[in-house]
Amino acid sequence: MRDFLETLQEDAAKDPEQRARELSRRELPKRFYKEAAHVAVDGGFAIHLDGRPVKTPGKAALLLPSEALAAAVAAEWQAQQKEINPATMPLTRISNSALDAVSIRFGEVADDITRFAGNDALCYRADDPQSLIDTQRRMWDPVVDWAGGLLGGRFVLIEGVIHAAQPEPLLVAYRARLSDLTPMRLAALHTITSLTGSALLGLGLLENYLDADAAWTAAHVEEDFNIERWGEDAEAALVRAYKRKEFDAAVLILREA
Repeated sequence: MRDFLETLQEDAAKDPEQRARELSRRELPKRFYKEAAHVAVDGGFAIHLDGRPVKTPGKAALLLPSEALAAAVAAEWQAQQKEINPATMPLTRISNSALDAVSIRFGEVADDITRFAGNDALCYRADDPQSLIDTQRRMWDPVVDWAGGLLGGRFVLIEGVIHAAQPEPLLVAYRARLSDLTPMRLAALHTITSLTGSALLGLGLLENYLDADAAWTAAHVEEDFNIERWGEDAEAALVRAYKRKEFDAAVLILREA
């Protein structure tokens, strides 16, 4: 069991598409337990497999802060069939990462999210065709304007891909909003930001300005535009569905942790 949980922790640091490919080639461990359950303990809720508590790769108790989140993590374990497939356990992976890594390297993770805000996908705009320009404005401008207002400034919008620096006071204000998060919520926010390419969408979810569907749709404006024009690739659709599950797991943690 220890080796398997170490594998989960290593997977948490990788891009979801890379992880999906690697997991598909990996020999999966056999399910070794009959029942997974969440149990109230001092400080939160533990996950028990046939009565034995699950530990993180760092040998800490896999302790969840709310019953709703713990029940969802236990359901991941219970849903495994003859083999245990880490690709279907994003809540477990993010939670392990939060407890073993983010809790120790909190500042580095928060700084990394803030760097996304300095190069946010929502600030880079197409210069043609007009229909895409209009859709980006409609979907992205309200989020960018709201975030700027919240942080006390205005984000710079860029046509094309040439980098332009964002105002430093905005980034300082963004970073300050992360300082009081728990490691669990910060790990979830990092996952959301990495999947969407947007720290502003992550902030919108964190502050309850956006719901999950709105943030996901905004993150895929260009992809959906290309699908409308050229059709959807089957493999790309599978990867997107996998990433959506990762995203939804992170949103659940952000809401319930």
